[in-house]
Amino acid sequence: MKPFFQYAAFMTPGRAGLYADAGLLLLRLWLGLSMLLLHGVGKMQKLLAGGEIKFADPLGIGIRNSLMLAVFAETLCAAALIVGLATRLALTQLIATMAVAFFIVHKMQLAMGPGSGELAFIYLGGFLTLLVAGPGRFSLDFLVLNHYRKAT
Repeated sequence: MKPFFQYAAFMTPGRAGLYADAGLLLLRLWLGLSMLLLHGVGKMQKLLAGGEIKFADPLGIGIRNSLMLAVFAETLCAAALIVGLATRLALTQLIATMAVAFFIVHKMQLAMGPGSGELAFIYLGGFLTLLVAGPGRFSLDFLVLNHYRKAT
C-alpha cells in the first residue's frame, strides 16, 4: 500500500506549473463553453431569425448593433477562448460585454435571481482572471508561440 503522500503528489511545488496550466484550461473550457452554448447561440438565433428584436441598447448604438456586438463576443470570442487562440484579445471583448452587462444593464445589482447582475459579475471575474494569467500551455496560443520561437 502506498503512503498517503504519494497520492497527494499534486501538492508538490515541482509540478505546480502543470497543474496551473490544467486549471487554466479547465477555466477556459468552463467559461467559454457556457458562454457560447448558454448565451451566444441563443442570441445568434435571435439575430438570424429577423423580425422584431427585443434586446437592451445600453450604449445607444441601436438594438441590432448591440445584439451583434454581444453575439460576436459570446460566440466567436468564446470559441477563441475555448481553443486558446488570440485568447487575450478575445477576452477583452468578453470583458467589455460582461462589464456593460453588469455595470450598465444590471446597474451593479448583485441580488440573486433573474434580472440580477450576479452571473455577469461572475463571468467578469473569471474573464479578468484569465486575462491576467493568460491561456496556459494547453492552448493554441502556446503552440503557435512555441512554433514561432523554434523557427526564429
